[in-house]
Amino acid sequence: MRKLIAARRLSQAFFLSLFIYILWSTTYPLKGFFHPSLFFLFDPLIMIFTSLSERIVLPGLLFSFSMLVLTIILGRFFCGWICPMGTMVDMAGLPRRKSRGKRQHKKLRWVKFYLLAAFFVLALAGFQAAWFLDPVVAAARFVSLNLIPAVTSGIDAIFVSLIKTLRLYGPVYDFYRGLKSTILGINVYYFAHSPVIFLFFALIMSLTFIFSRFWCRALCPLGALYALAARFSLLRRYVTDCSQCGKCRADCRMGAINSDFSYDASECILCMDCVYGCPSKATLFRIGHPGGEAGKGGVDRRQFLLLLSSSFLLLQGFKFKNIRANASSKVIRPPAALPEADFVDRCVRCGNCMKVCITNGLQPCVFEAGAEGIWTPRLVPEIGYCEYSCTLCGNTCPTGAIKKVNLIEKHDARLGLAVIDQTLCLPWAHQQQCIVCQEHCPVAQKAIGLYEENVNGMVLHKPYIDPELCVGCGICQNKCPVRPVRAVIVKPL
Repeated sequence: MRKLIAARRLSQAFFLSLFIYILWSTTYPLKGFFHPSLFFLFDPLIMIFTSLSERIVLPGLLFSFSMLVLTIILGRFFCGWICPMGTMVDMAGLPRRKSRGKRQHKKLRWVKFYLLAAFFVLALAGFQAAWFLDPVVAAARFVSLNLIPAVTSGIDAIFVSLIKTLRLYGPVYDFYRGLKSTILGINVYYFAHSPVIFLFFALIMSLTFIFSRFWCRALCPLGALYALAARFSLLRRYVTDCSQCGKCRADCRMGAINSDFSYDASECILCMDCVYGCPSKATLFRIGHPGGEAGKGGVDRRQFLLLLSSSFLLLQGFKFKNIRANASSKVIRPPAALPEADFVDRCVRCGNCMKVCITNGLQPCVFEAGAEGIWTPRLVPEIGYCEYSCTLCGNTCPTGAIKKVNLIEKHDARLGLAVIDQTLCLPWAHQQQCIVCQEHCPVAQKAIGLYEENVNGMVLHKPYIDPELCVGCGICQNKCPVRPVRAVIVKPL
């Protein structure tokens, strides 16, 4: 029996299921045994580079460093046994599993190290860009903004169609109602730019048809970081009485086995295919001296320093940061979000806050906040408002880009300022009674007041905004009956 391969597949299935479960079960109110930021806390690329960029110490640093320590002991076990993106890449590559070929594409390995070096330089200069290619973030963004809405709406549509068409009331309907209170109880939302997010994920999956684990071999910066640590791993591959048939080299999904049948420890993800594929049973893994049997592939410290030869940019790092220090938001950010420059740096675009927003008001930016703000969350009041008694977005943010606040602090958090266009407002422009915005204002003292005016013998109530009380939650804009352009609009601070 291929016990190690079975164990790896079981581990991959477990962690991918856990990853999806955590994201799926994150709803309002926040409940569940696992915190929605669990996987992000163990992501050294995000935790280290975000801390470096912001010059802070994130709580997840301890967890992420523990992963690097385990990698020094066991090698790149995360990539082969835990990573949700790696598991999905393996699943996408199943159709071409038998035709991996013998080409090793070793030059492409350097790409991920160049990317890691570029992200490192940018982080030192005050720009956190690692989110763009981080596999955990990319997988979470796809699951939250594509997979969960698609699966939920699809299953719901199938049940509704079957029940209505075949009149399957009774046990089937009762089962459907049970699903609606559990896995189908997730609100199905619309997210702007979700097709582009899906295409980005689909591109990663499609690369595996070029050769196996293309993403992991050539592009993954988290894999590059683990590769640097895995060079010194204690768990090593050993070969005894090798017949040099070449099967292990042809089957290796990472191209980690060299022409002399040694291997690059930094590229090995411990898939164990070579152990069970060896006809002479000559391959095994055991704890040994870091010198071991591994080849000299990958990137050593001297080579990695050469990749950072452009570090003259670091001299301008604080200058770059200062240029952006006074940046003001062009969009409405979530409540208790950091100042714009810090928010854009620290936000990893994981989609957690947007997925859990109970009104669907948080949407991913396209270019509304500039190129550097792409996929960061913004409040779109015409789609949904910021619920006055909800603090879930801050509780699910893995990096603190949206601060965790209690309800008292949330009520004081200002997102923007509502402005009434008197040329559109029904009472002001058309002398029609309408106090919808004032009725829905959640502020206890009412941030929308009413000005009474006698018009043709009728007392007309005309709304106005108190800028001292308005928190910019957007419910007034969301509920305003004027169409197509609302008479009240919330503008960012």
